[in-house]
Amino acid sequence: MKVYMFLAEGFEEVEALAPLDILRRAGIDIKTVGIGGKSITGAHGITVVADLAEGEVCGTADAVILPGGMPGTLNLDASATVERELLATAAAGGYVCAICAAPRVLGRLGLLDGKRFTCYPETEELIPRGIYTAERVTVDGKCVTARGMGCGVDFGLTLVELFCGAELARKLRVATISD
Repeated sequence: MKVYMFLAEGFEEVEALAPLDILRRAGIDIKTVGIGGKSITGAHGITVVADLAEGEVCGTADAVILPGGMPGTLNLDASATVERELLATAAAGGYVCAICAAPRVLGRLGLLDGKRFTCYPETEELIPRGIYTAERVTVDGKCVTARGMGCGVDFGLTLVELFCGAELARKLRVATISD
């Protein structure tokens, strides 16, 4: 399985790094992709070196993940690369996943039209053609959304369950409690 997580200046660090860590513990081939370069600084001053620069993305992913944060979400929303990869992944039947404010990117592209979703409170107003749930994590078909930073671990574990099965997700959930 090929998974891309896009990072843009001002991303929310926990929303990116918690799911990233969990997915890598599950053995998933996930690559971080830096928008505007490989060195990307988050909303709280933590700089991450992405695995790939946006020009190195090749082939359609099985899943695309967008962390939220400000202005990270706005930077993701302005990226032609992110738009292209989201639309290609959705068209190929892959997963499109976003947390916090980032579901607004999915909404703008029509990927949440008629679908159940969750996001950071009050961001739902920017996604009028979706069905807001206010849940911590919402799965509707191949769209996976989460509320925010406090849901980062749940978001990652939900993705593991979808990509690898409930048993591995259960094992990782137990490991996060006992570590």
